[in-house]
Amino acid sequence: MSMLRIGLLGYGYAGATFHAPLIGHSGRTVVSAIASSQAEAAAKAWPEARIVADLDALLIDAAIECIVIATPNDTHFKFACRALAAGKHVVVDKPITLSAAEARILARTAADNKLLLAPFHNRRWDGDFRTVQSLIASGRLGHITHFESHFDRFRPEVRQRWRENALTGGGLLYDLGPHLIDQALTLFGAPQSVNATIGAYREHAQAEDYVHLQLAYPDKQVVLHASALSALEAPRFVIHGRRGSYLKTGLDSQEDQLKAGLRPGQPGWAKNPPGLLREVEGELDLRGELGTLDGAYVEFYRALAASIQDGLPFPVTADAAVSVAEILELARQSAEEGRRLPYVATGW
Repeated sequence: MSMLRIGLLGYGYAGATFHAPLIGHSGRTVVSAIASSQAEAAAKAWPEARIVADLDALLIDAAIECIVIATPNDTHFKFACRALAAGKHVVVDKPITLSAAEARILARTAADNKLLLAPFHNRRWDGDFRTVQSLIASGRLGHITHFESHFDRFRPEVRQRWRENALTGGGLLYDLGPHLIDQALTLFGAPQSVNATIGAYREHAQAEDYVHLQLAYPDKQVVLHASALSALEAPRFVIHGRRGSYLKTGLDSQEDQLKAGLRPGQPGWAKNPPGLLREVEGELDLRGELGTLDGAYVEFYRALAASIQDGLPFPVTADAAVSVAEILELARQSAEEGRRLPYVATGW
């Protein structure tokens, strides 16, 4: 089986921590070349990859089939446009763009040229989210009426980096919002309306560090929350149904493990603690731990190779990227206007 050769654009936090290790350990993809200003660090970590100056050098390499864009948020659209125009498949780190209109353009361009546009919604492969998907599908909780998802951290000091600068698309809405929204849409589909509160509460904050979204459905409420000022850990997931409830604390382990140098397949990789489950039906009342499935970020790149090389459907569609971009845009509008707004998917 031939390896899918990938050109990585950007070797900052996302490129070095997530993309390069996952590409290099999927068993089906290889880091063929890296374009980054951090050439020395990239060369040291990936000696078999060519280190090049810019996107142009990746695009003229006929052996590279796919470009992974792991650059600041405000550059995603222009780089993805250039890669698609050059006939390359494209993976774009989240958010795929900073506007729904740009996301639609990328989706149409990829479809028109029969290329894959893959948003990096890797947290579909969080162990706890995989567990939540399986639990809801099993029907053990009955009809779901309340779903709450938190992505909270304690980072009281504002750092001088693009991720915390509103001018470059920083802030929690674009950083963690895409993950929270994509997971909710994966489980429940499109909501009827969006209500959002967004704030910047840390001293010297330049972009939002508090995001609270409410997605309304006819038969349930979905709450999505992210904060940089949570010194005590809130539950990661809280789910209530007509037959029971589920609660899970702690974030998926894969990001911290990747930062620490652990790689897919090594002992202890992607293990997570259990959640708590209560099931009630008539006189039956069962309470106890529910084991958490292992995380599996590497499956993103295995699926990418299977799609490009074998023609299999890719699980994260361009439609999903457009929907996430639309809800991000609507959330900002809702927060600015202080009211709940209806959501109607426009497609592309």
